[in-house]
Amino acid sequence: MAREVNEIAVGLDIGTTKIVAMVGKYNEYGKMEVLGVGKSKSLGVHRGVVNNITQTIQSIQQAIQESESVSGMKINNVTVGIAGQHIRSLQHSDYITRPNADAVIDEDDIEKLCNQVHKLVMLPGEEILHVLPQEYKVDGQAEIKEPVGMYGGRLEANFHVVVGQVTSIRNIGRCVKSSGLELSDVTLEPLASANAVLSQEEKEAGVALIDIGGGTTDLAIFKDGIIRHTAVIPFGGNVITEDIKEGCSIIEKQAELLKIKFGSAWPGENKDNEIVSIPGLRGREPKEITLKNLSKIIHARVVEIIEQVFLEIKNYGHESPKKKLIAGIVLTGGGSQLKHLKQLVEYITGMDTRIGYPNEHLAGNSDSETTSPMYATAVGLVMDGLIHLKKQKKSVKKEETSIRTETTTQQEKVVVENTVVEEELPKEDLKPRKNILEKWTEKFKEFLDNAE
Repeated sequence: MAREVNEIAVGLDIGTTKIVAMVGKYNEYGKMEVLGVGKSKSLGVHRGVVNNITQTIQSIQQAIQESESVSGMKINNVTVGIAGQHIRSLQHSDYITRPNADAVIDEDDIEKLCNQVHKLVMLPGEEILHVLPQEYKVDGQAEIKEPVGMYGGRLEANFHVVVGQVTSIRNIGRCVKSSGLELSDVTLEPLASANAVLSQEEKEAGVALIDIGGGTTDLAIFKDGIIRHTAVIPFGGNVITEDIKEGCSIIEKQAELLKIKFGSAWPGENKDNEIVSIPGLRGREPKEITLKNLSKIIHARVVEIIEQVFLEIKNYGHESPKKKLIAGIVLTGGGSQLKHLKQLVEYITGMDTRIGYPNEHLAGNSDSETTSPMYATAVGLVMDGLIHLKKQKKSVKKEETSIRTETTTQQEKVVVENTVVEEELPKEDLKPRKNILEKWTEKFKEFLDNAE
């Protein structure tokens, strides 16, 4: 096989309704090419949280096998997304006093500050997942985005801290490992979806990404290119299906089909005489349901979900001029395909809205299935995996050059014995700077290994 395995990444999206394993690589134009997608019905996950280990492992293996047969690859490492109703976020500010104000601020100072935030006391059973610096202050000077290289005695920062339940995260790690896979990277799902569907301009201008999944609705707010707020609302498309099932007295399978084929979030557009007939169970009479009634049921639940999300956007403070979200709202996820949802969101929030398709970063020949909003998270996870691989390659190359440089300097020392002026390259510069998420991933992997 001609394809080089080390340039391929696999995203594993463990959702409430489906588990998706997507294999991808960069093509020659720097766009992501999907080599294979495998999906299976998610049986052991409820509202983003694993509640049946055995069933989840089976579903993961099924999705992996399918993507292996489509792509012709053997999958060993995966980038996994973490979401679920147990995720919450909070704002926190902290500071350190530096012993020597005449030395410039370096990466170690920032790491020390972030580690200090990691020591925050959480509720029992909770663990800090991400510590994301917003902006820094050096000796009272505010709104500094990159303090490295500046002088200062007191370094402060505002942090966006994402918190989750230890057991829920451990269970996901256990399912992945028991499926015979290695965790190469771990990402918060709203962040992965954001990478797949948002442009850099939108993140700068201010945008709220709403990812409507089967079990949960994830929110991620960006402003000035930095993530400002995340939230997980424990309602999604499944609740709408449940309402249709109860309201029309039909089975779940029929309710799901009704929602997809005839469902609308706007009851006004259906006429009273539009009726759909559903076959009865085992020779019983067929049921007749008016589409107006159906969209009324859907509308009631969708309004509830959007209002909860809008409350989170208000909590972030989007009404103040500095925090204004100029790019409005981007809807993605399987639930965003509901007819007239965009109009309803605009009506409730008064903000510009568009549906987010993950096609911006995908190669032009991608099929329509992978560019569906349903696969936004999976595409984002593959992208994260590819970026992670690129960084690993760079670090290996830099290590090799540093070894070469060291050997040549040693050889020069032998040639010119007494006149040697030691001018070796500073080693810190050769190591690529790790960002906060990479450091967190390493800690998380250690945490999972210890939990075994």
